[in-house]
Amino acid sequence: MKILVLGSGAREHAITHSLAAEPAGHELHAAPGNPGIGQIATLHAIKADDPEAVTDLVAALNPDLVVIGPEAPLVAGVADAVEAAGVPVFGPSAQAAQLEGSKSFAKEIMALAGVPTALAHVCTTIDEVAAALDAFGAPYVVKDDGLAAGKGVVVTNDRDAALAHAQAALDARGDDGKVVIEEYLDGPEVSLFCICDGTDVVPLAPAQDFKRAYDEDEGPNTGGMGAYSPLPWAPADLTDEVLERIAKPTVRAMADRGTPFSGVLYVGLALTSRGVRVVEFNARFGDPETQVVLARLRTPLSSLLLASATRSLSELPPLQWRDEAAVTVVVAAHGYPADVRSGDPITGLAAAGELPGVHVLHAGTKLTADGSLVSSGGRVLSVVGVGADLGAARAAAYRGVDEISLPGSHHRSDIALRAAQA
Repeated sequence: MKILVLGSGAREHAITHSLAAEPAGHELHAAPGNPGIGQIATLHAIKADDPEAVTDLVAALNPDLVVIGPEAPLVAGVADAVEAAGVPVFGPSAQAAQLEGSKSFAKEIMALAGVPTALAHVCTTIDEVAAALDAFGAPYVVKDDGLAAGKGVVVTNDRDAALAHAQAALDARGDDGKVVIEEYLDGPEVSLFCICDGTDVVPLAPAQDFKRAYDEDEGPNTGGMGAYSPLPWAPADLTDEVLERIAKPTVRAMADRGTPFSGVLYVGLALTSRGVRVVEFNARFGDPETQVVLARLRTPLSSLLLASATRSLSELPPLQWRDEAAVTVVVAAHGYPADVRSGDPITGLAAAGELPGVHVLHAGTKLTADGSLVSSGGRVLSVVGVGADLGAARAAAYRGVDEISLPGSHHRSDIALRAAQA
């Protein structure tokens, strides 16, 4: 197939990497892509969240499938535009993408579907925020209602910090500003991607990511510093429970209200003392969990994405998975997640990629005029290790990290450590 992947991060590199590994020999294109994706796909320098630019590119390429990676193009209606052009597209409509684009909308859908989730108050003033914080007590959970590139959530015991985050979120959106104040959910968090076609739902393998910047879950929240799959400690029936209690009811509720959901329903879960609860919905593959989930998927990714785009998931055979485990470690730039420094040289990628069971995915990278690779974002690289078990996968990933040089960079040293030692 001829496939166009929209986006420029490690998630899109992971998708393209999986597609490139298929024996079918697809013709791959990406927009705008990154230097790593450019090694396996033809890049097109357009904005992925510009519906007109994307449809112009689609008209020129005439692809068999368009895959939308990030959330911003979805909320901007890129999937609607591509579908109107008559090309199969993997990703929800702008209306359906409000499951991620608006936390308050997601809460409404969860209520309609009877989905177990945290109690919440939607607030439009700082006085309402203060009352909600006092009602729930610490730890305080404050969520920007709209898209915030993975940085819209604060969990803190500091009431003043919670109020400050809420005020900043309200100010940033003016008269339309909303924040969602939630009760704190105890227990480990799990990510489960569910592939949907508006009617049917196919779950992928669960994964766990690490949001805090530093070891032992210290430091500020980030977009994710690493992930692993499978989860040997998770209940054996977790996927089935999420499918029946959360994913299927949500897809039915979306269809009933006239906004059918196709693409990825990312279900962020907390396994609390009171049972499974939804922390959040996203409308696309998550980063860095995608890097480990797709590393374990044996079924050709192209067939799964096309079945979603063409509303034919019911015809797809059961998914096949590799027995191996996968771990990804994010190499972050100097200062991340605060004042990020760009332009630092990156070396050692070839050596890392030659190690058994290791591949390196680009996120915040760019090429200089002389062809040198430098950092250009906060999360710069995702180093993926695959091995017979989590211990072997961890060892592979960290061997890859050790080969890479990026001045001032940092990474967590404890990704999947406890799970591997259990």
